Amino acid sequence: MAARFIFTAKEVAELQEWLAVSLAMIAGFLDAYGIITYDTYVSFMSGNTTQAGYRIGQGNCWAAVHSALAIVFFVGGSFAGALLAHSGVRRIKRLVFGVVAALLALIVGFTQLGFSSGWVPIALVSFAMGAMNTALSRVGAQYVSLTFVTGTLSRIGVQLALAARRAPLPDSQGSWDTHLYRALLLAGIWAGFLTGALLSGMATPRFGVWVLLFPMLILSALAALDRTTIVAV
Repeated sequence: MAARFIFTAKEVAELQEWLAVSLAMIAGFLDAYGIITYDTYVSFMSGNTTQAGYRIGQGNCWAAVHSALAIVFFVGGSFAGALLAHSGVRRIKRLVFGVVAALLALIVGFTQLGFSSGWVPIALVSFAMGAMNTALSRVGAQYVSLTFVTGTLSRIGVQLALAARRAPLPDSQGSWDTHLYRALLLAGIWAGFLTGALLSGMATPRFGVWVLLFPMLILSALAALDRTTIVAV
């Protein structure tokens, strides 16, 4: 039976912030893994769109296939995640984390069996990243992006500008919820993504596909912790 805890709005936001940073770190880790291993982004679809566009423009359509594949399956994962989020299924995050961990396990298994083609891993990880991006869309009242950072950096700039102007925050959750707080929250998510990419950059050339055990373990732990029911007051 799931445990039930009561938290203040600030404490709930802090728990969500830690979850967002952890998921952003996983996204950065896997994105770097995709670039190092398959020369394809698996969560940064702006990069894949640019790659697909200029390669097709240069007449090299075949080189654009991996990028296009990642885009299609990322959208498919986002569709599946959003469909689940708006269904009657309970413990959506737990289900999404479990599915993503299982997909990573499949990639490890396929690689060990000798299926070294990048097509299947790119499709699986991109689908997983699309689904994971729907697992947490807000921290408190602040919308967040977990698997790409362009929007996050843009929002940091906006929040800092509003803080400098001392503009009111219409949807503030309390005295602690300010423009500066939200800018720092978003900066933490960006830092999580960067940290994941750094760790993957160090580990992937040495350990290859086995580095996927790291995000698998984190996601499994997050899925287990999702048994807790949080009630905000």
